[in-house]
Amino acid sequence: MTHFDLVIIGTGSGNSVIGPEFDDWSIAVVEDGKFGGTCLNVGCIPTKMYVHPAELADAGRHSARLGVTQRLEAVDWPGMRDRIFGRIDAIETGGRAYRAGDECPNVTVFAGRGTFTGHKRLRVDLHDGSTAEITADRWVIAAGSRAVIPDIPGLSDGSAPFHTSDTVMRIDDLPRSVVIIGGGYIAAEFGHVFSSFGTEVTQITRSPQLLRSHDEDVSAAFTAAASARYRVLAGANPSSVKALGEGGVSLVVDTEDGPVTVEAELLLVATGRVPNGDRLAVDRTGVDLDESGRVVVDAHQRTTVDGIWALGDVCSPWALKHVANHEARVVKHNLAHPEAPVAADHRFVPAAVFTDPQIASVGWTERELVARGIPYVAKKQWYADIAAGWAREDTHNFLKVLADPATGHLLGAHVIGPEAATVIQPLIQGMHFGQTAHEIARGQYWIHPALPELVENALLGLPAPTGPAAATA
Repeated sequence: MTHFDLVIIGTGSGNSVIGPEFDDWSIAVVEDGKFGGTCLNVGCIPTKMYVHPAELADAGRHSARLGVTQRLEAVDWPGMRDRIFGRIDAIETGGRAYRAGDECPNVTVFAGRGTFTGHKRLRVDLHDGSTAEITADRWVIAAGSRAVIPDIPGLSDGSAPFHTSDTVMRIDDLPRSVVIIGGGYIAAEFGHVFSSFGTEVTQITRSPQLLRSHDEDVSAAFTAAASARYRVLAGANPSSVKALGEGGVSLVVDTEDGPVTVEAELLLVATGRVPNGDRLAVDRTGVDLDESGRVVVDAHQRTTVDGIWALGDVCSPWALKHVANHEARVVKHNLAHPEAPVAADHRFVPAAVFTDPQIASVGWTERELVARGIPYVAKKQWYADIAAGWAREDTHNFLKVLADPATGHLLGAHVIGPEAATVIQPLIQGMHFGQTAHEIARGQYWIHPALPELVENALLGLPAPTGPAAATA
């Protein structure tokens, strides 16, 4: 049994905790999968490397109304896949080699699955078939999450072939048809990618609308946009899946109009992800899990056991790389400076869905404000009302801003439309630094004619604040 000063489980954002301030510590890194975690290998980065070619492939759908006729001639899926993972796999291999090499003499890498066997004691079932037992004074649990497989006959028993976001990007050929189970952001992004490349897409979701966790108007607008592109079965439940010849699948789907059968070459299960804390058996070291299976942490990312921290998807309700990176910086500081801990700032966590139309959000939705009885005012600003929107003949997309009626401080913002993830950034910044809507709108120049004018006009369209701040707003 080997004792370390620090053990880090997971090499996504957890890998960035290691720095020169810990050069005199003995550190173990435990990784069961690929170095770089979900984002690098099966999440944010490869999906967006598919999304951009999808935008190019899909351009003809938008250009006709602008007087430009173009068509998609071909998609080289194997070439695209090899380009994407040729870069990603090289980064993964390089990251692993760096941590295990001479440049990190104080770091020992354990390639295998770790399971706690007692208080601050971990058994690692190594990929070479051997085992290792390690202990440490300090621990960072950054083990990420895994894809959810719903309890549907044919899926739960493994009798029907299917993919998740972990595997679908490495398939050999572009399928002629795809069925996607799920109504969240993963399903939305892959629906966009496959549809743009000419694949016949059917999306099945239990909810009456897609992206139901988003603002209701955004969710409704996206559901309409997706339904105009491909087949959407909303308010539907797959009751069984069976294999067809040559790898295809057949699903029986219960809908409001009765059961229907859907067949496709490929089935993508995109019903969310769950944290990996249970797989580590963290309860054996005294660490608590909440009702959702997340490791319980306080504001400083400390678990319920002294000397054990957690970060990222394994503990956070926001399964987002920028959140995990922020939490890693907090953990890194608190490990190095236990006498002066800092807290994570989760007040204004933004998120984006890289589909078409693109979606971005930060802060409260109207639904949440109403449920909590929080007063607010709202302004919906259409892309069609700014010059950059005229250039695109955009008649469907918008930005919605929500503000405190007394102070003018922003409570939330929700965008659906071109470059939404970029358009929203001034609002994230304004919320973080405590600016009022008027201060954001009038405290700077806005380039004309550009998409950020959507933000300027939305903020100017909010009612003037009614509280004490009104005198200075």
